Amino acid sequence: MTYQLPRDQGLSSAAELTQALYGDQFERVHEPWRKFFSTDSFRFQEGLTPEGRAALSYQRLRLVNESLDNPEQLVLDVERLTALHEWAGPVDAGLGTVASIHYNLFLGSLLDHDGDRRDLAAYTGLERTGTFLCTEAGHGNAAAQLETTATYDPGSRTFDLHTPRYSARKFMPNTSSTGGPKSAVVAARLVTADGTDRGVFLFLTPLHDASGDPLPGVCIQTLPQTSTAPVDHCATSFEHVRLPFTALLQADHGRLTPEGAFTSSIGSPRKRFLSSIGRVTVGKLCMSAYSLGVARHALTVAVRHAHSRRTASVTARGTVPLFALRSHHHPLLDALATTYAATLLHRRVVQNWAQATEDGREDAERLTAVAKGWLTWRVREVLTTCRERCGAQGLFLANGIAGQLAANEGTITAEGDNLVIWVKAAGELLLGHFVPSQPSGLPVADRELTDAGFLQDLLADTERIWHQRARTRLRAAAPGGPLDRWNNAVTPALELVDAHAHRLAADALLSAAAKAGGAEARDLLFSMHQLFVLRRIAAQSGDLVAHGRLTADQVKQLPDAIEAVVADLAPHAMTLAAGFSVSEDVLLDHPITAKEAAGLAP
Repeated sequence: MTYQLPRDQGLSSAAELTQALYGDQFERVHEPWRKFFSTDSFRFQEGLTPEGRAALSYQRLRLVNESLDNPEQLVLDVERLTALHEWAGPVDAGLGTVASIHYNLFLGSLLDHDGDRRDLAAYTGLERTGTFLCTEAGHGNAAAQLETTATYDPGSRTFDLHTPRYSARKFMPNTSSTGGPKSAVVAARLVTADGTDRGVFLFLTPLHDASGDPLPGVCIQTLPQTSTAPVDHCATSFEHVRLPFTALLQADHGRLTPEGAFTSSIGSPRKRFLSSIGRVTVGKLCMSAYSLGVARHALTVAVRHAHSRRTASVTARGTVPLFALRSHHHPLLDALATTYAATLLHRRVVQNWAQATEDGREDAERLTAVAKGWLTWRVREVLTTCRERCGAQGLFLANGIAGQLAANEGTITAEGDNLVIWVKAAGELLLGHFVPSQPSGLPVADRELTDAGFLQDLLADTERIWHQRARTRLRAAAPGGPLDRWNNAVTPALELVDAHAHRLAADALLSAAAKAGGAEARDLLFSMHQLFVLRRIAAQSGDLVAHGRLTADQVKQLPDAIEAVVADLAPHAMTLAAGFSVSEDVLLDHPITAKEAAGLAP
């Protein structure tokens, strides 16, 4: 049988899928960014050096800023801010990075700390670009132990900002003069006049004069080129830099009078520090949004390419599109299902953060960390699949995949290294912040692998199994210190975090399927849920059988069940990709898709 390309039948279904992915806020939140980043100013430019690409990202940041009626409103609207990253990332990874730093970490920190008492015009107008200096070379994963100090002198009403040793240099912030003069919020230990260390706070610190030269006492060293987004990464230190009293970013978690009296609503220095850098949590949402944007973009390119690029058939006569081959389309369909689930999980997490009360803030922060690690790791897998499915053409930066694959490594490390934040989340889930659901009382043998409720129960079973295993190992550890006990439990505890994220993502996808308006879109989303969960269940089937949650016959049925749903979804892959609503103008800028659109694909 000759493989037939799908007819142009999915437009209405694609619109339904777009509605499911982006919700009622598409026109207000997403469409303006989608159109904005589709313009000529954001076309890929061939032949630039890394320094040239970094400079271009800052030029584009100014275009973004000029498009805003009120930058402060953008910073305070987490849905609109994360949407910016979803659409900026695919056209310019460096832009996504510097925009996140300027708007979220820098300007957001200023606004969160009595921002109404400051004149922010220089920053909202981008006369000075903002950056964020927290991590130190010697304390990458222990930020609460930072060594930079800001010692207050009530007599002069100034702070002495100082880097006491080489390991205390601020590591990797974008502090060069590329993009114009910059100011930073610097995390440093507030030392009051009596010599008391009050914990880590933020200090507004100008880095350059108007011409871009470092100010006295500010030492900026360019770091080696990374493989990720081309950004002007530097190591930055301070040699007794004098800052005015107004440099301290104050809020209820810590206030200082001009005379030097310190008060705080929080007794713990560690919690004061976490309050000071609260914008890092929103940064996790922004990094996840960037990764999801590039995953949807890469999948759209790869699916289109697979339908137009032809290859030899299984017989000696004729050719077929690459997508006709199960070996080619199965990985892409897995990636589509994962990306749909991941996108819908992110929507839920962003909404949860936006609506969180003060009492629910800790839970919202944990969910954000769990989602950030899971999403950015899954995007790595999706981008690798897309790159391979596009062959040699997937290696060209101009085709929008290979460069993003490298840049996504930055999101895995930025705003909290994935493994580090998952270890913290694992401990919290294990020690009381998670209660596993009870097993379903329905007879396992009577249930079907096509039943979405059964599939969700299996994900909950997997979650419970890893929770029990981790707690057992924690209790059964040989006598020793806390580190020995934790090392004995951490591996299954991390599996618990992964199982938790998978269940939440699947639930978000299932909820979207139940709410979809059109029959075809609804069926496609249910099938995507089935594929996403069956793949996960297959990997966990041994444990599920051992605990009586799957039968041996059901395990035998898994490969055929997966193949069946793949076969059902394959004719609809173009519709599923169209649901991402990636701009045609951007796609036509890629050589791989431009040639295909013109019928010139090799």
